[in-house]
Amino acid sequence: MAASRDILDVITSQRTTEGAGFPIRRPFPTAELDNLDPFLMLDEVGPVDWPPGEALGAPDHPHRGFETISYILSGEKLHEDSTGDHQILHPGDVQWMTAGSGIVHSEMPSPAMRKAGGRAHSFQIWVNLPAKHKMAAQRYQFVAGDQIPLGHSTDGLVTARVIAGEAYGVAARIDTYTPVTLQDWTMQPGGQARPTPPAEQQMALYLFQGTLAVGPQGRLIDEGQLVIFGAGEAIDLALDAQADTAARFLLFGGVPIREPIARYGPFVMNTREELQQAFDDYQSGRMGVITR
Repeated sequence: MAASRDILDVITSQRTTEGAGFPIRRPFPTAELDNLDPFLMLDEVGPVDWPPGEALGAPDHPHRGFETISYILSGEKLHEDSTGDHQILHPGDVQWMTAGSGIVHSEMPSPAMRKAGGRAHSFQIWVNLPAKHKMAAQRYQFVAGDQIPLGHSTDGLVTARVIAGEAYGVAARIDTYTPVTLQDWTMQPGGQARPTPPAEQQMALYLFQGTLAVGPQGRLIDEGQLVIFGAGEAIDLALDAQADTAARFLLFGGVPIREPIARYGPFVMNTREELQQAFDDYQSGRMGVITR
């Protein structure tokens, strides 16, 4: 039997605002946890119900040295960037953007959503790039919600949307610079699972709906909590058959890069000198502008 991963820590996310003022729930980075190598940030955006004309987003801003992932649960986002890419993201869609040497992008509510309002709920996730790839060319990978591979338990009580990595014998379509796992799991009452992500990956779980028993001791985790796992092979997960609702969570992790991190705002490099160069390049316009 595969060795279980113990729980190293449980962190409760913090509520704050980001971008033009939209609400988020953030398990990291915070004063308690700076990063989860190679993951730099995990933001649960919303859920928030916007009245007509009031939906907010993240206007034009730069990035360099890492990748951003947008995963939409509810609502619509209009993505635009300085390479000329633009697309409306719908519920279930994933956008995996490699900022690399530098990009300016914008994520705003779609015109229809700005006009009519509605519920907005999504994830914004940052993944670091190793030094050898920090100045890589910009890349935009998009997978529509109905194209994301699905893994299922034999009893049908557990479903995994495989954004990166593998689950239930199903592999993701996204190509990554660093080996990572990123999956959206839904577990119905009475469900159980023992996923076995690669042993070399540092793994975590973020629960954003319901409750869940986690780890070899079946520790009960609440909505909004992040679980960090230790070394091992399998992750023990279960939901009581009497639970009122399904549990939904992100299971994620990756092979640690273990390089120095020099970070300020939208730039993540290895040295302070590289950070200063990033600011200089952005201010001089070398990262481009969004043409509308």
